[in-house]
Amino acid sequence: MTRKMAPVEEQMRVYMAGTDFGDDATRRSMERELRARLEEDRPLRVYCGFDPTKVDLHLGHAVPMRKLRQFQEFGHDVTFLVGNFTALIGDPTGKDATRPILTPAEVAENAKTYTDQAFVILDRAKTKVAYNADWLNALGFADVLRLTGQYTVAQFLRRENFAKRYDEGVPIHVSELLYAMLQAYDAFHMETDVQIGGSDQLFNLMAGRQLQEAQGQRPQVCITLPILVGTDGHEKMSKSLGNYVGLTDPPNEMFGKVMSIPDFAIVNYYTLATPLRPAEVDAIARDLEAGVSRPMEAKKRLAEEITAVFHGRTAAEAARTYFESTFQRRETPEEMPEHAVEGEASLAVVLVAARLAKSNGEVRRLVAQGAVSVNGAPIADAVLPVQPGDEIRVGRHRFLRLVRA
Repeated sequence: MTRKMAPVEEQMRVYMAGTDFGDDATRRSMERELRARLEEDRPLRVYCGFDPTKVDLHLGHAVPMRKLRQFQEFGHDVTFLVGNFTALIGDPTGKDATRPILTPAEVAENAKTYTDQAFVILDRAKTKVAYNADWLNALGFADVLRLTGQYTVAQFLRRENFAKRYDEGVPIHVSELLYAMLQAYDAFHMETDVQIGGSDQLFNLMAGRQLQEAQGQRPQVCITLPILVGTDGHEKMSKSLGNYVGLTDPPNEMFGKVMSIPDFAIVNYYTLATPLRPAEVDAIARDLEAGVSRPMEAKKRLAEEITAVFHGRTAAEAARTYFESTFQRRETPEEMPEHAVEGEASLAVVLVAARLAKSNGEVRRLVAQGAVSVNGAPIADAVLPVQPGDEIRVGRHRFLRLVRA
């Protein structure tokens, strides 16, 4: 019979690249099960869930999307699951306290932008979009009781974040215990072959295997990926920590943020956040280790590859030129956004109106950090009068020229 899918070993090299299972035994088990399914020479049902708890996605969210895209490119059936029901609870993974519960209206508003952002990476024509409220809303109380009967409290208390909170006397709400069960039900409902998630999601993914097996289904293969560190190189990428690269960031800002990552994170970013195949990433890593390639050049290519994914190659090349002239050669860019003012105005008022800061308080914080300059000079007064002709720089990547209204 003519093989419909790509060779198994070729697929395995791509799917296993960059994965993180926490221990070798789990890796070997998942690798063995994935190979067995690929040898069946059929499209696998693959999904990853995304809870719309924020309006915008960042590069950390793009990591599992990239893995979904790899499955798409080999001809498998991919589902982008919007967790519009589970987002009402909030995933407790990695949290030291109960996450505030969102309202259905907040979840719906956040969900509107998710798929558009996702389709920058995923093939729209080959992606099924599903919403878990479609089946979780239909569960009755008796259904939920039967679901809880598949798990024990001891299982949940073995989770690191729950164990820590329990030992410290921090409340653990029953709704948080339900989260993993509901995510498991997603896998059961969709009869999933492969579920993708972050390494901090392994417990939830394994709960899906447990439920599938209890219900007579073949347990899914779990593929977990490292958590992408933020631009600081230490903490998990997060909008609240300010160490994120937003998927909707303008090209120059996106390029500049990627350039700010520490050198030790370069290969990790190539592996998790670019479409380059493992062999290409291995060659980059070898060149860096051997000193053939300098970290600055490797990082500029990295920033260009990432920016090209979201804005196209032309915009990425322009962002590289902008970075090299503005930051490497310390030149002020000829082209910069303009903001019209009638005459003198407070710096804080201008930055908020131009959307370079969200509030006067944020302007004060930026000024205190030495992150704001006017006409090349750092300023120490958030209400400094500025006027048409002034050029303002905020941080390393944002500029603003004032013009007369």
